Amino acid sequence: MQTAPRSNTLGRCTKARSGSAGRTRAALVRGLTAIALCLAPLSATWAGLPAAVSAALAQAGIPESSVGIWVQPVDGAVASLAVNADQPMNPASVMKLVTAFAALERFGQAHTWDTRIATRGEIRNGILYGDLQIIGSGDPFLGVERLWKLLRQVLALGIREVRGDIVLDASALRLPRHDPASFDGKGLRPYNSGPHGLLLHFNTLNLALLPGPAGSGVEVVPSPPLAGLVIVNRLTASAGACGVWHEKLDARLERHDDAQTLVLLGSMPSSCGRRDWSAAPLPPDAFAAALIEGLWSELGGRLGGTVRDARASDGKPLLTDTSIALADIVREMNKWSSNVIARQLIANLGTDDPGSPDMVASGIAVAKAQLENAGIDTTGLVIENGSGLSRVERIRADSLGRLLVTAWQRPFMPEFIAAMPIAGLDGTARRRLADSPARGQAHIKTGTINGVRAFAGYVHDRRNRRHVVVMIINHPEAATSRAAQDALLEWVWNTP
Repeated sequence: MQTAPRSNTLGRCTKARSGSAGRTRAALVRGLTAIALCLAPLSATWAGLPAAVSAALAQAGIPESSVGIWVQPVDGAVASLAVNADQPMNPASVMKLVTAFAALERFGQAHTWDTRIATRGEIRNGILYGDLQIIGSGDPFLGVERLWKLLRQVLALGIREVRGDIVLDASALRLPRHDPASFDGKGLRPYNSGPHGLLLHFNTLNLALLPGPAGSGVEVVPSPPLAGLVIVNRLTASAGACGVWHEKLDARLERHDDAQTLVLLGSMPSSCGRRDWSAAPLPPDAFAAALIEGLWSELGGRLGGTVRDARASDGKPLLTDTSIALADIVREMNKWSSNVIARQLIANLGTDDPGSPDMVASGIAVAKAQLENAGIDTTGLVIENGSGLSRVERIRADSLGRLLVTAWQRPFMPEFIAAMPIAGLDGTARRRLADSPARGQAHIKTGTINGVRAFAGYVHDRRNRRHVVVMIINHPEAATSRAAQDALLEWVWNTP
């Protein structure tokens, strides 16, 4: 049922009841509850929806047909609230819950990845007369700190110079071509990076920005070192309040004199002080080569050849470095909504099919099978990359709800829940429910792309019971649905 057309009566009621609603989130939700009482005679609320949720959606101009909701006690057999729950909808980053469940179900929460270093050739007087091989395993979380320690160990074992090449073996994952600009045309943004068999530091160059006085420049401190990449800094400091400090920043990649050049453009307010920005200036294979060469040189290692991507063979094992556990990787993925980790996990699921030329496609099939084997209805489920950064991914609210109920019954339940942001406290949900009594009572994964707002997770109510809650909104006005989402969380928390 669609909401009733707005009228002058509705406008007067809204103005009368919500004058102070914008001051705090809790006040807004309370104001919307009052508005709901005003709207009821006009038939503008929807049957079954909590009054405050209905009022907030109506005020945002979002029809019921654009909203999917599922609420169920974790120990209950049926939903306590369901709205359009059987309609496949785009969940944005909430799709990472599917990826997390499938990975934990398939590998177990203690699963780890090994990155190996081998030598091919003789070592004499600190010189390796041959190649140093770094062999990846699809590790989703191989950051610069671990790489630094690993290469430092190579030096400590007596290899100070490599007369041959440093060979990077990424063959653990066989992947389709990835276009980082295909989603939104912003191919240098780290959230658009694809998976890789030897993914290093999330394929991300960190840029510390330190603005001077308004009208002057902005100092840029890049990290980690990327050999061969030239950074041209054209950033300027501006006057005014900090606000959305990065909205006028941009970057582009150019080629000057056979060198890759990252040009930084735009301005940021001087009042912001230090801020951290990031870019993905190179594809994963080129990034890995530039990073390894940069770190090896920074540590004092010498290289006679080049750093190149190739399959390693006939190497003598030297070192093995083990990743953190999958449970911790899932936590990093969901707390901060890392798309590249999600893409990496989906591809890793595809290693079950060693003959597959496309481990993303194979991984998607495995993820669906994991859900089906757990008794979760996958009708309407569409997975493109497992991260939610997609225009085609779809899932039903009831399928997500049942996934969450099933996860509650699994041995990995504590890790699965702890990986989600806590509303009002941390991660991507740290600004939710800021002045609400429900603050800190919900573990939720949020999802945001243009035309989509969603969340799913668990709410601990005021009577110490836990509920699964899912809300997906697909509508051009989805960005205005924040009050409705918070109203649903508060309603669940306040369940009698």
